[in-house]
Amino acid sequence: NDPSISIGVEAVGGIDAARRIQMALLAAGKDVVTANKALLAECGGPLYAAAREHGRCIAFEASCAGGIPIVSAIRTGLTANRIRAMYGIVNGTCNYILSNMTARNEDFAVALSAAQARGYAEADPTLDISGGDSAHKLAILASIAFGYEVRLEDIFIEGIQSVSIDDIRYGAEMGYCLKLLAIAEQPEGGRISLRVHPSFIAADSALARVSGPFNAVSIFGSAVGQVMFYGRGAGMMPTASAVVADIIDVALGNSRTTFEHCIVRPRSDATSMIQSIDDCVCRFYIRVMAKDQPGVVANYGKALGDHGISISGALQHEGTGPDNTVPVVITTHKTQERNMAAAMEDLMKLDVISGRPVVIRIVDIQEDRD
Repeated sequence: NDPSISIGVEAVGGIDAARRIQMALLAAGKDVVTANKALLAECGGPLYAAAREHGRCIAFEASCAGGIPIVSAIRTGLTANRIRAMYGIVNGTCNYILSNMTARNEDFAVALSAAQARGYAEADPTLDISGGDSAHKLAILASIAFGYEVRLEDIFIEGIQSVSIDDIRYGAEMGYCLKLLAIAEQPEGGRISLRVHPSFIAADSALARVSGPFNAVSIFGSAVGQVMFYGRGAGMMPTASAVVADIIDVALGNSRTTFEHCIVRPRSDATSMIQSIDDCVCRFYIRVMAKDQPGVVANYGKALGDHGISISGALQHEGTGPDNTVPVVITTHKTQERNMAAAMEDLMKLDVISGRPVVIRIVDIQEDRD
């Protein structure tokens, strides 16, 4: 209630208490600066409405990708564009783990322990490795990029808990690098696809070169083409950099002007624009443990072909594993997610296949080239 204070900074984290604090600040005529991605992803709509009702603004650069100025880039720097796609490595914990698994040939548990020892992972890393943290950031970025109120329920989420070093090795042999990507795509005239999941990307792509705890977001605009933002996505000083930048921007009056003019369409308009994961079209990496006997490849191929899935590549090493099985790896041409799910059900019914197949999506990022 101090009239000499015009800006409140909420840095407590969490949902309930932080929401009450922000609502109280707005009602008292204060502008709000926050780094609370979970709160904005789950309660952003009511908070933004309250800010407008009281003639205030909420600045939240630090909520996504730490010190990378990605929010301001989308809202102002790219305002002349229709955003066609975003591909982001927005969780440093997961990127550190996957980078260690790739470069040092470490199992997931070993890489996670190393991340915790370096302070890159929490004692309870569930929110990070489950993909939840990345989904919070994607919900915020997608809302301002596409102009619709995006909620967590709109985003398909799959974490990295089940990633095997074997699949990272096989993927590397086939020219791929594994990353946890936050993906938002809207082809011209199409619906918005929102998903967070482990993704094989070309090993020579720009995002594949982002290692350790660093973050990067690659954005494709209708006019500018591809732009990429890279930097430290977490940590005390990168986050403080973004918070202080927001405070200055609010003090100068820039944030309020931007906030007033960046209005997202209501939830009633958004629901019909969100694409179901079942309708998502991409390529796939599949690994099965197959019995070493004649006819296996034919049965494998038929199960895929029955659902309109064609094979684009294959990899098999000599030698047998447990129960006289061998790992067989294939990559597919593009197909719908629902087709792949149905094919996996059929594969699991084959007596020549042992255990559950491993399926990882392949994301072909069409980077700008000279």
